[in-house]
Amino acid sequence: MDGLNVSIAFFFLVFGVCQVLRWLSKRFLSPGTHGCLAREFAGSFQLCTSCLELRMLMEIGPWGGGFGLDVVLTLLFLLSAVHGASLDGASANPTVSLQEFLLLECSLAATVAKLLAQAVGAGTGWALTRLCWSWELTQLHFIQNLIAPECSSSVRASLPHAALVEGSCSFLFHLVLLKVGQSHPLYRVPALAATVTFLTYTAGPYTGAFFNPALATATTFHCSGSSFWDYIQVYWLGPLAGMLAALLLFQGNIPRLFQKNLLYSQKSKYKVPKAKVTAQVEGDKPQRKRKGGKSNSEPRA
Repeated sequence: MDGLNVSIAFFFLVFGVCQVLRWLSKRFLSPGTHGCLAREFAGSFQLCTSCLELRMLMEIGPWGGGFGLDVVLTLLFLLSAVHGASLDGASANPTVSLQEFLLLECSLAATVAKLLAQAVGAGTGWALTRLCWSWELTQLHFIQNLIAPECSSSVRASLPHAALVEGSCSFLFHLVLLKVGQSHPLYRVPALAATVTFLTYTAGPYTGAFFNPALATATTFHCSGSSFWDYIQVYWLGPLAGMLAALLLFQGNIPRLFQKNLLYSQKSKYKVPKAKVTAQVEGDKPQRKRKGGKSNSEPRA
């Protein structure tokens, strides 16, 4: 369990460093630079380092650390909740940034800047995590440092099946994100954390359940067993297709591409007050009778 304690301390250290980076960037950088570059860099760095350490615990922990999958899944849920609460509006996910662009919530220049910051953050997180493993602070890190150069592909299914799995994970994740995106963090954070934990548990044995292109690129693209184009199809095209399908199902259209709703009929926002119209029509009938009709009263002598 000493290795697990060191990993938990590593998580706290990464979280603290990223929080300091966010605070400094918010104080000394312009809002645009902070939102598009520093915030996304810190979020991707935090997500990538935590994911790599957690995957190490998931792969080596059951036989090298003496703890089971339940401990790792609990850590995954807690880490996902911490990420959701601390990212400060950053997505740390290219498909989420592209979704914001398609929803007209972000400009093209800002989206490109976010994608670059996410790539740099994920790459930096991978490099620093490998450096920490090389220090061999625990037996788990010693084993991971030995097997890291000979890592194998996370794609453990046929190529179409793997792309479908990643696309389905991205589809479900983005549906939940679209549904709870504007809700209170008290509800949004645990909902997204539970979704990530469930998808990782169910789809992890097939593809690793990344559904985050930047994270997958830094984590598994360098491993042998699959070609670069195979990785692109599974970890980039699959999640992108899943995001587009979720956006189309939820919105009925893609605002950046076309305004017409393809799935749902548009209802008018203005409703005619039927009760008032009926009252007015009924009230007009006797008036029309009085105007157009003759009086039944006879003249009195």
